[in-house]
Amino acid sequence: MSMIPPPVEPFRIKMVEPLGRTTRRERDKLIRAAGFNVFNLPAEKVFIDLLTDSGTSAMSDRQWAGIMMGDESYAGARSFFRFEKAVRDIFGFAHVIPTHQGRAAERILFESVLGRNSAVPSNIHFDTTRANIEVRNAKAVDLAGAAAYDPDADLPFKGDMDTAKLESFLDRSAGRVPIVMMTVTNNSGGGQPVSLANIRKVSAVCRLRKIPFFFDACRFAENAWFIKRREKSYGSWTVRDIARKMFSYADGATMSAKKDALVNIGGFVTLNDSDLAARIKNMLIIGEGFPTYGGLAGRDLEAMAQGLQEVLDESYLEHRMRQVAYLGNLLDEAGVPYFKPAGGHAVYVLADRLLPHIPRDRFPGWALTVALYRESGIRAVEIGGGMFGRKNPRTGREEVPDLELVRLAIPRRVYTASHMVFVAQALGAIARKPERVKGVRIVEESRFLRHFTARFEEID
Repeated sequence: MSMIPPPVEPFRIKMVEPLGRTTRRERDKLIRAAGFNVFNLPAEKVFIDLLTDSGTSAMSDRQWAGIMMGDESYAGARSFFRFEKAVRDIFGFAHVIPTHQGRAAERILFESVLGRNSAVPSNIHFDTTRANIEVRNAKAVDLAGAAAYDPDADLPFKGDMDTAKLESFLDRSAGRVPIVMMTVTNNSGGGQPVSLANIRKVSAVCRLRKIPFFFDACRFAENAWFIKRREKSYGSWTVRDIARKMFSYADGATMSAKKDALVNIGGFVTLNDSDLAARIKNMLIIGEGFPTYGGLAGRDLEAMAQGLQEVLDESYLEHRMRQVAYLGNLLDEAGVPYFKPAGGHAVYVLADRLLPHIPRDRFPGWALTVALYRESGIRAVEIGGGMFGRKNPRTGREEVPDLELVRLAIPRRVYTASHMVFVAQALGAIARKPERVKGVRIVEESRFLRHFTARFEEID
């Protein structure tokens, strides 16, 4: 029994949802039927779901009250104006364009700025951002610092972009870069934050070259909390003021509101450039809806507006970060290696270290997600060779990324400390007998975002 004190929830629970339990035999049958892909599992057969923190938050009483007050007018609904004000108050940009989720925001932005040979640098692009760039025959470029790929480095801001690499890339790619992106926190690199000092430097590089600088801002509040805790001179600032300072260095942002707006659906683009905003709105009307609803119901806009206020509550953020760190500490006790320090929204297990007998081209991270479901009914997601690898078209061999991770993404305001203990115990059981876990190979895959639909088979 762990002696680590759990964080105390700054809320009380007044509605519960029952969780079903399954036997190991049932889970083995289910994962085989799913092609050894946890995305294909029926959610009711999952006990603790750590697949994603996107759209899985528990909404508050005030958010549910807002849903009842949603204005469902097609154009000019009051719910839009409340939402618009909430975004402007935090982000500070002139134009606010709602979308049904973050990848829709990415799509209409990139459709409006990318050409066939364009390139978009970032610290590390996440999967849907990368796909929305590459599907347009443009190039997604990762320019994170070396620390982003060192899971043992105990540094406060491993999500920072390498500005020397950025300057060099922009100088070599003149005329090809319509926009620079920065992901906060850096999801593909262990959920690590970006410092305000680095944001300021990236902004200066972009402004010198007159290239727009945008955030992928889906976890902006968590990033701002890390700045408050870890960056000298910001300890007395409020998280809201830090967020405003972050965005003051940028020209716009995309956001999946399904993360730090604490809602189950929704997103937006916000920016200052009026001409670009007009092009984006035209794309929105074609594929999403009128600019004052953007593919959402009025009730969704109300929930987002309220959630953007609640996510800046520092007692909430304190608990959120302590819960993630608590899981990391439990994994330390269980002998499970993970990317350190613990991230903002998730703990990332080092799958290749936990399963050293499985070679990288046999997807140890993917194999670990299969083993974790079999062991305990927990669903997690691989962020490694399955998600970011690809077959070399000449050799047919798998080319794998630097990191082989399994992300334990913690939904906001959903699970308690005892759930975290259960997760650590399940991974600890695998760590004690790792040789029981088999590698896998792909038998069916799509060209883009293959991890969502790929089917695998185990290798004896």
